Amino acid sequence: MKQFFSYLRNHYSILSKVSLFVLSVVVLILIFPKEGRFKYEFTKGKPWLHEDLIAPFDFAILKSADEINNEEQEVIAGLKPYFRVDDSITIQNRKSLVEDFNNKWQQKYKDKPRLVALGEANLSRCLEVYDSIMEIGILESRPEIEDLNDDEEIFLIRKNQVQQIVVGNLLTLHKADGIISKVILENENIDQQLLIGVLQNALIFNVIYDVDTWEKEKKGLLGRISETRGMVQSGERIIAKGELVTADKFQVLESLRIDYESKLGSSFKHAGILSGQIILLAVSMASLFFFLYFFRIEIFSETKQIVLILLLVLFMVLITSLVVRYSPEYVYLVPVCMIPILIGVFMDSRLALFAHLITIIITGFLVPNSYEYVFLQLFAGIVTILSTVKLERRSQFFFASLMIFLVYSVIYSGMTLIKEGSLKDVNYMYFGLFGGSALLTMFSQPFIYIFEKLFGLVTNVTLLELSNTNNKLLRELALKAPGTFQHSMQMANLAEEAIHEIGGNPLLVRTGALYHDIGKINDPLYFIENQTTGVNPHDELTHDESAEIIIDHVLTGVEAAKKYNLPEQIIDFIRTHHGTRKTEYFYTMAKRDNPDEEIDDRAYTYPGPEPFSKETSVLMMADTVEAASRSLKKPDEEAIEKLVEGVIDKQIESKQFDNADITLRDIRRIKGIFKNKLMNIYHLRIEYPK
Repeated sequence: MKQFFSYLRNHYSILSKVSLFVLSVVVLILIFPKEGRFKYEFTKGKPWLHEDLIAPFDFAILKSADEINNEEQEVIAGLKPYFRVDDSITIQNRKSLVEDFNNKWQQKYKDKPRLVALGEANLSRCLEVYDSIMEIGILESRPEIEDLNDDEEIFLIRKNQVQQIVVGNLLTLHKADGIISKVILENENIDQQLLIGVLQNALIFNVIYDVDTWEKEKKGLLGRISETRGMVQSGERIIAKGELVTADKFQVLESLRIDYESKLGSSFKHAGILSGQIILLAVSMASLFFFLYFFRIEIFSETKQIVLILLLVLFMVLITSLVVRYSPEYVYLVPVCMIPILIGVFMDSRLALFAHLITIIITGFLVPNSYEYVFLQLFAGIVTILSTVKLERRSQFFFASLMIFLVYSVIYSGMTLIKEGSLKDVNYMYFGLFGGSALLTMFSQPFIYIFEKLFGLVTNVTLLELSNTNNKLLRELALKAPGTFQHSMQMANLAEEAIHEIGGNPLLVRTGALYHDIGKINDPLYFIENQTTGVNPHDELTHDESAEIIIDHVLTGVEAAKKYNLPEQIIDFIRTHHGTRKTEYFYTMAKRDNPDEEIDDRAYTYPGPEPFSKETSVLMMADTVEAASRSLKKPDEEAIEKLVEGVIDKQIESKQFDNADITLRDIRRIKGIFKNKLMNIYHLRIEYPK
């Protein structure tokens, strides 16, 4: 047991990372559907490349979406509109008619007793005409019947009884007006004008369009549409090897696939399906694990970066799974190309491509037409990586989105031509999905900011913002310590050129160089590059006090960087730019002035740590070389060469670069660059041989 715990302690780092990948496989298994997959791949318009396919069981041939849609349209087109006679409208409006007649009769004839009987006769005739018209029915004007002729039929519901009636047998407002005028004018013993006006004002639609009944009837008829057309018997040959997959054959194969996969979903198949998923997902994630382990060890050593990669892959698989489960027709709306953008921005392009490939292979198990899906997403991902390989401008997101849309569209058009032989059957909805996916990809920008804060990562866009010399902290450095600021600018040029030569992140090392000495802001006059009056404050201090002030600028710089929320990657340059070296001048002076005493070198030693990357190593070299070059009395070629060689060799002797992935060959190339740059700074020409 003791050996077991000892093993866990000694291998904790690698075991924790293996656990992350195992956990990701478990999550993927939970995401994956438990149905099996049809074992044949087929594409409409291409030959059947497998052996002759014999029906393993009886199954119904499903109708295609177009067939069902056409039948639905036929049903809807043949369904007559429903109207309902609303007697409550007739009764309510009849009361209003009586009130309107009485008011107008009273206004016209006042209180004349001899005309009371005549008024009652007029009202009786008015109601008689009104009742006869409303009994026929006045049809509501609706768009559904605008194109109907008078001899076409509709369904009319009167007192809960449905009858078919010709449209021409019902009245419109115009027809009702005509009937009123004709009937009233035939009677001479009534007030014709008054009755015509009252009746025309009382006309109202009482045959109302019944949308609820129509929808209910439509739903019932659509529900009776069969989803199948015919059967295939067990043992019947479906398709022969080499035979072209026509539209009809494709529909038969698709019917078999759906039925086959539903049967695979039965309980006695679950164990086998689950085992297959575990194997395939474990192989996929193991590929990513070993790629990181063998080719990206610097990323593999950072747990938070592994977590970020796995989270992105799992999130994209989860979104794709949900879309496929509930709305598979929208699968191309999922912005899969966010994976290569985010991983490429935070890490590198090759890892971005590999992670994208693993993602689309895994999601390919979920989606229909997986070959087409993987083909589309692969090339879209490649173009995305090429568009954002050096992400330094926000406009690149728009360009990448445009390229994604174009690649999707071109490849989809090519696939349609292969299947159909022409573009007349192109589904234009896909272009909308491609455009939506491209637009969603632009949301990578806020995700980049979020992941920067959550995982402590930094991108080139952030580095560009930080390296702007109008930045508040750099402006303060330029104002309070101008000599230090100039030194930082010069060494930034040296370091950037060197790291570009040996391979690394030039923008990162340049930004680190600009901020490496910000700790000198507090006491700028204690540093010689800022002393312009000839007065040196160190003359009044002991050597160990001077050393303490000089060393303290590293700790002060780290505190200032944290106060201004600089990324940890930049703070690392501040911590490591002196490594664990000594303040040589004050240490040497202390030994000279106290020859009989043993000097505690810890008081003169920087706290470290030592550089641990190419970038931090190059910055240490550039810092020391640039500072030392200012002390050259005669900066000729020989003096510069001797200075560069001596300074860097001394750093190697003190083992400052033992923790960094930098080689002696890299250091030799760095020396050559520093020599050339310093000679250019001091306007020296290489002496030509005689």
